Amino acid sequence: MAKAKKVIIKETGGRKGKTSARRSSSRKQVKDMPHWQYLIIATLVTAIVLFIAYHLIFKQIIFRFTSCEGVKIYGTCIPKGYDIYGTDISHHQGEIDWEKLAKENPEENPIRFIYMKASEGSDHKDTQFDTNWKKAKEHGFTRGAYHYFSPYSTGLEQATMFIKTVKIEKGDLPPVIDVEEKPKDKAIFLQELKIFIAKIEEHYGVKPIIYSGKKYMERYLNDIYFERYPVWVAHYYVDTLQVKQNWTIWQCSDRGRLPGIGRNVDINIFNGNTEALENFRIK
Repeated sequence: MAKAKKVIIKETGGRKGKTSARRSSSRKQVKDMPHWQYLIIATLVTAIVLFIAYHLIFKQIIFRFTSCEGVKIYGTCIPKGYDIYGTDISHHQGEIDWEKLAKENPEENPIRFIYMKASEGSDHKDTQFDTNWKKAKEHGFTRGAYHYFSPYSTGLEQATMFIKTVKIEKGDLPPVIDVEEKPKDKAIFLQELKIFIAKIEEHYGVKPIIYSGKKYMERYLNDIYFERYPVWVAHYYVDTLQVKQNWTIWQCSDRGRLPGIGRNVDINIFNGNTEALENFRIK
């Protein structure tokens, strides 16, 4: 590799003098700032830091170690009154020890279904999808695949990518569209999303599930078109889920721990019993 030539630039005295003058002026302005302005700035900075820390760290710690009004399983607190639990995974969970996950799956509250990321946008395939898709079935889990919908490519291009990646078989769960990117143009974004949904439904012969956060759904997916599809709602650290539509899956925690997986995982609740889950699988 060729070495870069060393170039030395000498500053003229005038330029250096002007720079020094500007620095002195800036220091003088800061020095002359009233104390009440210092107090306001310090208060705002402290408030911002505490807000971020609470939502990223302390809120999760408080939720983990305070009394649980629901069911304490998978290392987190799960709302009570439900029987069917699942998780979702991607390359972010790394390589999974499927033998350990299946063998140490708790008998009383087992993980029954697993969704895994298959694709994103029009050209990205999750690096762990093929392995996860195969291993989940081999170890007796009901499996499903999801696509992360991007605002940077068309709905048709993304549907083509997902269809090329996922070969759904009898007994699998319906495909899922993960929608959480904030659109620059809501009308265009929703139009492309509808194209994607229609193509997926046509190809697989089943209504796909729409996944998103509760607030996102209320703000961006409040179109009557989406009411005909099952929804999977992400809403953490609450004991009840209140949404306009009848929900199918509730992602109630992002702090779960499962054997064979070295990182935190999402914990999901299926809205129904064993028979309902069986009926929901693709025939």
